[in-house]
Amino acid sequence: MPPVGAERLRTLRTRLLSLAAVHSDRRVNEELAGADARKWHYAVLATLDEFGPASQAQLSDHTRIYRSDLVAVLNELTERGQVSREPDPSDRRRNLVTITAAGHRQLHRLDEILARVDDEIFAPLDQRQREQLTTLLSLLVERPGEPPQQAEELPQHAVKPAATGRRTAGAVRRTGARPAKTEQAT
Repeated sequence: MPPVGAERLRTLRTRLLSLAAVHSDRRVNEELAGADARKWHYAVLATLDEFGPASQAQLSDHTRIYRSDLVAVLNELTERGQVSREPDPSDRRRNLVTITAAGHRQLHRLDEILARVDDEIFAPLDQRQREQLTTLLSLLVERPGEPPQQAEELPQHAVKPAATGRRTAGAVRRTGARPAKTEQAT
C-alpha cells in the first residue's frame, strides 16, 4: 500500500500530533457524551478527588479551565449533584467546591470509559511505548518552548536513539535544505 501524503507531511511532528489529537479528542468526546459528560466534567471531578476541596480559582489553576468557563461547568456538576459549593470557613467571600458521593460514582464510570478509549487509541503501541509517549507528551505540556533536557536528565524510558537515518521535517528546518526527491521503483 503506498504511503498517504507527502513525506514532509508524514514526518512533520506538529502535524502528526495534531492529527492524533483530533482523532483522540473526537473519540473521547463521543464516549463521554454517551455518559452525559464532557472532558471538563472529568477534569474537575478528577482534580477534586485527588486534591480535595478547592476554591474555584484553585480548580481553574489545576485544570487549566478558564475561570469564566469553570463557573458553567460547576453549575452543571452542581445541578447533577456531583459537586457541592459551600462558603469557605476561612474566607466567607469564596466558595469551596467538594466532590460528592454521586461525583465519585460518576468519576469511577468516566475512568472506565476513558481507559477503554485510551486502549483503543493506543492499541498500536506496546506498554513501553505508551509510557515513553506519556513522558514525552508530558514534557511538551509542562515545558512548552523550553530547550530540551540533556538525556541524562530524562527518565531512562524516554531516551531512545533514532531508529532510521531518514531525514525529518526537523532536519529540514535545521539545515534550511529540502530533502531530495527520490524516485521509487515501480
